[in-house]
This record gives sequence, structure tokens and C-alpha cells, in this order.
Amino acid sequence: MTQTSVLLDTSFFIRLLNPEEKLHKNALGYYRYFLENDIVLKVSTIAIAEYCVRGDLFDLPLRNVMVLPFNISHSVKAGKMMAHVYEEKKRRGAEMSQRAIIPNDTKMFAQADVEDDICYYATADAECRKIYDILIRKGMLSFIPIHRYINSVLFLFR
Repeated sequence: MTQTSVLLDTSFFIRLLNPEEKLHKNALGYYRYFLENDIVLKVSTIAIAEYCVRGDLFDLPLRNVMVLPFNISHSVKAGKMMAHVYEEKKRRGAEMSQRAIIPNDTKMFAQADVEDDICYYATADAECRKIYDILIRKGMLSFIPIHRYINSVLFLFR
């Protein structure tokens, strides 16, 4: 039997690791809940790269977190997801360049969707909800929100 996992994004770690953040206690509560309930904590190499823009790799609680590399199956899924997002944005009148850029949220959504053991996605990034909404309408994702706070979302998969 596969153990249940949660993919933690960059914004989750920012809130978790900074006691001055408004949502620090929220993130800390989720973190403890996951650990106490034997939910495997995972972080994408993409989130690590984002975190390292202003933070240090060694700030992250890596002894409690499994690192998930971004691989080919994740890439293929992210590309298909982004095609739907661009299609929707173009339909709404946005001009799209020839060079396809895939935002990190979409890449991490693809990772979580491809990996069978990931049942939760934890983020404090309300902006990712826009991409989520497009993808869920297109049938590209299999998860729904279970908690929503101002600027804090926790998604439940499958």
C-alpha cells in the first residue's frame, strides 16, 4: 500500500519558516498535522529553486521532507496543461508570444497529478488558484480545495 504524501510549494515554506509571516501559525499547524498523521512531506526541485532566490537550501527542513525531482513525465503533463491554459487566455483576449513559458505552479501541479502517492497540495499562493480553475474546468486535474483562507489554500487530490 502506498503511503499518502503532500507536495509543499514555495509559499508554504516561506510562511512555515518565518514567524513574522501572517500565516505562520497556519502553515506550522498543517506541517505538524502532516507529520503526526504519517503523511509524507515532499518538495519539488522547482520549489527549492524558487525558495533559494531569497533563502538558503539549508533553511528548509529537508530531514523531514523528501525531494521530488522534475522529470520527463512531469514535463509532458505540464506541457499539456499549459496548452489548455494558453488556449483559455487567448480566448479571453490575451496576446501570447511564440515562446511557451510554463509557470512553476503548473509544473508542480503536473508533478502532483502524475505522482500517485501525492494526495494533497499545500500552498499559500492565491494566484495559483487562477491556473487551477482553468485546469480543473478542462478536466486536467483530479484535486479539489479542502481548506481556503485568505491567501492560503490547501488542495486535496483524487
